[in-house]
Amino acid sequence: MSNELLWNKFLENVKSSVNSMVYSTWFSKTYLLSINNNKATIVVPLDIHKNRLSTIYHDLITSILTKITGNIYELEFILEQEIKNNQETVNVIDNSINVSEHKFKHESNLNPKYTFDTFIVGNSNKLAHAAALAVAESPGLTYNPLFIYGNSGLGKTHLMQSIGNYIQQNSNKRVLYVTSEQFISDFSGIARKDSIKENSEYNYVEYFKDKYRNIDVLIIDDIQFLAGATQTQQEFFHTFNSLHQDKKQIIISSDRSPNDLKLLEDRLRTRFCWGLTVDIYPPDLELRINILKKKIEGNKIVKDIPDDVLEYIASNMTSDVRQLEGAINRLLAYSTIMGGAEINLSLAVDALREFINKGTSEKTNISKVQKVVADFFQISVDDLKGKKRSSSVAFPRQIAMFLSRDVLNESYQRIGLEFGGRDHSTVMHSCEKIESDIKSTKSIRETVEKIKNNLS
Repeated sequence: MSNELLWNKFLENVKSSVNSMVYSTWFSKTYLLSINNNKATIVVPLDIHKNRLSTIYHDLITSILTKITGNIYELEFILEQEIKNNQETVNVIDNSINVSEHKFKHESNLNPKYTFDTFIVGNSNKLAHAAALAVAESPGLTYNPLFIYGNSGLGKTHLMQSIGNYIQQNSNKRVLYVTSEQFISDFSGIARKDSIKENSEYNYVEYFKDKYRNIDVLIIDDIQFLAGATQTQQEFFHTFNSLHQDKKQIIISSDRSPNDLKLLEDRLRTRFCWGLTVDIYPPDLELRINILKKKIEGNKIVKDIPDDVLEYIASNMTSDVRQLEGAINRLLAYSTIMGGAEINLSLAVDALREFINKGTSEKTNISKVQKVVADFFQISVDDLKGKKRSSSVAFPRQIAMFLSRDVLNESYQRIGLEFGGRDHSTVMHSCEKIESDIKSTKSIRETVEKIKNNLS
């Protein structure tokens, strides 16, 4: 059996063993270079494939090869560059940037600390992470645009900049990260003096198009702030079209889904859905603890922080990664102020009492909405989450879902999970019904307002 036929058979077996995203990301671009009695040499496109295939998928690869051939092989993974030395120089020349074509110094604006290695993956963000990694490995070809949404402080910026840093480290592509405010500023000409010398030989329009269209990857953060900036939206529409038509990668973040960006033009919101839209939920307890451990490890904190302290922090900081980091910093500072006191649960409670009370008192979550609504209608929270369909329960449940959307701006999927695992379409219908009832029925409008006041 030839190497090509053997590998095709191998890939068919892989397809039936893993999901399509795993196959597309890690296996689809590999091929078999050579195989003998004890070694199989597999060609992979990037270093990250080496690491991933040699660790996570090593046993899977070995077992499938053994199944097909009857032999057990030592695996060797090599990069395409390592066997194409003659072509490497040509590729670098073809893909390199001709500086003379660009009239200003390109700055990516990326923060080097934001990488995939420092991003902690859990149930709440694993889909977004997988999509981001796929885009990083095949920019412009997979999920274009990639639209990531979720509440502030959940890691959207970290994930987007990880894509940019990965692309820059593994290719000669030009990456630009900006916030929507920076895009507005550039379009308005506010940044002209900082970007162009007064005696420049070209005008600001040329500068703007050079900056935003002569790139390979555009990453734009907090797109919701384009709302109300009509002319800027028009320019972003043309920039988007230009990049997308040239198969340049576009990555966008927002605090809400494209369908909820009501103040943006319809033609923009439609384009945001062309590729892949993924959301990031607030981290669960396990992920919050892992984030704390990574924070401690990354900062090389020498003080030992017991697991019960980490669990205490993670249990009380439920919605924002930045809160977790702030709690650790506050705890360490408190320990230092107390003369280097040993960090234990008692010290943590003292150090974080005001910090945690402030966070929990000011932050309304779905659980609080459920309790307030249940108390108002004199039913139980379990009723709201349960299967009862009587009007005495269904109506309060719809109001609770509506308030979770209206007040907290939670995603339909997230609300559905918190209300007994209901489908997002059910949540959407409930929200739309209550919104319509508020407009048409005074008594319902007054009821919702009373509950809102109770929440605050």
